[in-house]
Amino acid sequence: MFKRLLKALASLYKKRQKKVRNSPAEPVSKLLISDNLDKNIRYIKTSLGNSPDLIIRKFGIGIKQQIMCAVVHIDGMTDKGIMGQNVLKNLMIDARLTPPGINKIQGNAFRWIRDSVVSLSEVKEATELKDVLDAVLSGDTVLMVDGTARALIVSTRRWESRAIEEPLAEPSVRGPRDGFTEVLKTNITLIRRRIKSPRLRLEQVKIGEITGTNVVIVYIKGVADDKVVEEVRRRISKICVDGILESGYIEELIEDCPISPFSTIGHTERPDKVAAQLLEGKVAILCDNTPFALTVPALFNEFLQAPEDYYERYFIGSFTRGLRYISMFASLTLPAVWVSIITFHQELIPTPLLLSIAAAREGVPLPAVGEVLLMEFAFEVLREAGVRLPRPVGGAISIVGGIVIGEAAVQAGIVSAPVVIIVAFTGIASYAIAVYPLSITLRLLRFPLTIAGSILGLYGVMLGLIMIHIHLASLRSFGVPFLSPISTGSLSDFKDVFVRGPWWIMFKRPQFIGHRNPVRQKRGLKPRPPGNKKEN
Repeated sequence: MFKRLLKALASLYKKRQKKVRNSPAEPVSKLLISDNLDKNIRYIKTSLGNSPDLIIRKFGIGIKQQIMCAVVHIDGMTDKGIMGQNVLKNLMIDARLTPPGINKIQGNAFRWIRDSVVSLSEVKEATELKDVLDAVLSGDTVLMVDGTARALIVSTRRWESRAIEEPLAEPSVRGPRDGFTEVLKTNITLIRRRIKSPRLRLEQVKIGEITGTNVVIVYIKGVADDKVVEEVRRRISKICVDGILESGYIEELIEDCPISPFSTIGHTERPDKVAAQLLEGKVAILCDNTPFALTVPALFNEFLQAPEDYYERYFIGSFTRGLRYISMFASLTLPAVWVSIITFHQELIPTPLLLSIAAAREGVPLPAVGEVLLMEFAFEVLREAGVRLPRPVGGAISIVGGIVIGEAAVQAGIVSAPVVIIVAFTGIASYAIAVYPLSITLRLLRFPLTIAGSILGLYGVMLGLIMIHIHLASLRSFGVPFLSPISTGSLSDFKDVFVRGPWWIMFKRPQFIGHRNPVRQKRGLKPRPPGNKKEN
């Protein structure tokens, strides 16, 4: 009895396995295109679940329409004008003048259509059904001919997309106004417009078992470090996920220290910034369906630089960069220093100012750290609300809400007026930082630093700053020290860290990034008046 039961279970298992192997759900990568046109069409319909936007046009060509063909595409993802004019018209009207006997030899009709009928530049062949489905789902048109175990993939991609606009997250007063879009080909074109060199290399891979998102690695051969390029390839090839919907997915899966609050990968939606970093020897990663490009390796000082620094004169760029460094320090430490001095070090405050602060805090029930944390939390809520609300009302709500809440809190005696000023200035200082990831990191670190100041005073603040610096010094971005050239002591690179040196002295690339081809420009480019002896 027990043996019969085991045999029955084994038989059911074998039938189940045979059914799974013969099912249309079999991995497409193992299936080749059949020379039977109806079988191929049936498989495509089954694989896509008879989707309503799947368009299959079956027709005959030749003098007697004796050669059966089919065109397959997805409605809304293809350019119907190009497909109708350069594919269907040529096949259904012009191809009626098919040479006699073209279909007697296997494959002759397919070769004749490929070489003489389809009048588009981007055409390629496919022998696997996986390639056919990928092409159809990407917006291409697939042409299949009965009696031929191959398919012709014609590039007819076109779908609704956002126009090229000025980047919202990185605006500038002087500089290019174009920004990346969600279309990968458009983003590649924006880079090629700036770097017209055959040394520009693009390597495309697909990531995502379900989404099949196109990702492109961009670098300049001979300028970028081969080890960094190979490391980028290795980390991207290890990604095995269901889908990639934005470049942030890739950033989190390839960064050096995923538990660090500091991002070791740069991201931007400005093509001019990407082009500038490629010229320094970096590697860019472009992802389809997102306007943000990733750049590696990233350095800490780059998060305080803006493209506009290099478009204005060097002393203007140096001044604005210095303001960002001051704003960064104020955004991180100002609340903590205030709490430390009010709680432990009142002797550091001049007597008239101390009396004024004491009068303002009279009747306030909360300690200094409670006031600061309460107002900081309220400010962060208002800032987040302003970002999530519709654009026409978001800015007004955040500004008006901050004024109303701050005034009401002071009038009610919950917080003092100096705390409102400190928190407001801290929030404004965080907006002056050029890149958003560093800004939000400083906002996160501000809270533990303030608590440390309330416990140990200025000693706690200094201890927190030391720990942050130790952590920054330990970070690497694709093998490059994150704090270089500050931590490495490369004096030649300091002319572009705290200040922006004039272009005529920056004749070398950064030492730890562009060391393979260090010379960026020749020496002696400093302009001089006409007739100068040195120039002669």
